[in-house]
Amino acid sequence: MNGFGGFVRQAARRGTLVVQPRMGFSAPERMRAGLLATRRAPAATVGTITVDSYTRIGHLDRAHAALRDGEPLNGYPIASHPTEVTREVLAGIAGPDFPVQVRHGSAVPRDIVLASIAAGLHATEGGPVSYCLPYGRTPLHQSVHNWATVCEKLAELRDIGIEPHLETFGGCMLGQLCPPSQLVALSVCEALFFAQHGLRDISVSYAQQTSHEQDREAVLALRRLCAELLPHVNWHVVIYAYMGMYPTTDGGARKLLGRAAALAVETGSERLIVKTVAESRRIPTIEENVAALAHAGEVAAGTRRLVRVPAADSQIYAEARALIEAVLDGASDLGEALLLAFKQGHLDIPYCVHPDNQGRTRSFIDDTGRLRWADIGSLPLGGLVTTGSARPVTSSDLLAALSYVQRTYDDEEHHETLTPAARGRDLAGGPAGLGGRAGVTGVGG
Repeated sequence: MNGFGGFVRQAARRGTLVVQPRMGFSAPERMRAGLLATRRAPAATVGTITVDSYTRIGHLDRAHAALRDGEPLNGYPIASHPTEVTREVLAGIAGPDFPVQVRHGSAVPRDIVLASIAAGLHATEGGPVSYCLPYGRTPLHQSVHNWATVCEKLAELRDIGIEPHLETFGGCMLGQLCPPSQLVALSVCEALFFAQHGLRDISVSYAQQTSHEQDREAVLALRRLCAELLPHVNWHVVIYAYMGMYPTTDGGARKLLGRAAALAVETGSERLIVKTVAESRRIPTIEENVAALAHAGEVAAGTRRLVRVPAADSQIYAEARALIEAVLDGASDLGEALLLAFKQGHLDIPYCVHPDNQGRTRSFIDDTGRLRWADIGSLPLGGLVTTGSARPVTSSDLLAALSYVQRTYDDEEHHETLTPAARGRDLAGGPAGLGGRAGVTGVGG
């Protein structure tokens, strides 16, 4: 009954951060090589099988056709490969000391989950909101129904002595520009949805944003809310390295990943999803993934946990709590409550164009790098957020915000690699500085 979550908790008791890649290949031999390399990486790791885009959106016929025609896919088509093929991929690699999670991004996850269970894989991730609104036009009510069915199917595994694990993607909504309080609230709400449908081993996610200090506050708020609202569930926190525009320089990319690893350790989080130096250019190789795992593990080993008690009331905690309470007040059934919250605008994702999202909220990055509300729409935050609609967000503001992290880390790397003389010209706005500031408005960032 230990499973994926038990492995992560056991590592946490030893003071070790578990690190994990986002890796998927269509060819079984390549997928097996990726898992083996992850297992052998110089860090505490778990494996990942990320599915392809056709499988993610339920177009299994196209995934089948690609396999038949020998066309490469951007992930592993787990519902199209025969079960025995996937079992061969896992044989001698996956096990109690190296659990493997299936990652997919689907609002129609039934075929993926059934294929995973048949192959002996019992850990996956997603959620009725987080794997619906950002990724397509599947109606939210349909996604809620699909995910309720999948949760109950996973929960049935306990009847045969298997503890399934489900990770909410709610803390990664759109990857960026969603203020931390709403990421925290969505992560907790999806975890409550999972628990209501029978899951007892859950992880809650949070994606690294624009301010390290704000991120620390957010993760501590997330931990406190889980302790308060999920007392009968085994849960852990998984941090995602920044999911927006990644630094183009290798040094900037490594520094950003290092900050994510430090965030995880400082806040007592138990697992980290890494990104590589190749993220801004292409799909990373196995070797680049292993290098990222090693780097994250090394940074984690040299970082101390800062806080061992739940966060005191903070702005993020207060906002997240208000959002969660508004959802829970809507209906006793979490699925119905989530649908009602989006219909009323009590949950509303900035810059998300899904038809079931009101799209009235906006965010901006302030002068300190913190992500804040520019317009709260109908969010129940009137007594907590004073900005309201007083600050319009222009298209150039949005473009600059999207590239903010990339520019910040690339500019730091550029500055640190200059000679002292060139650094002086850069600060003075001379020739060296022109390239470093090319992305200020988001153009070419």
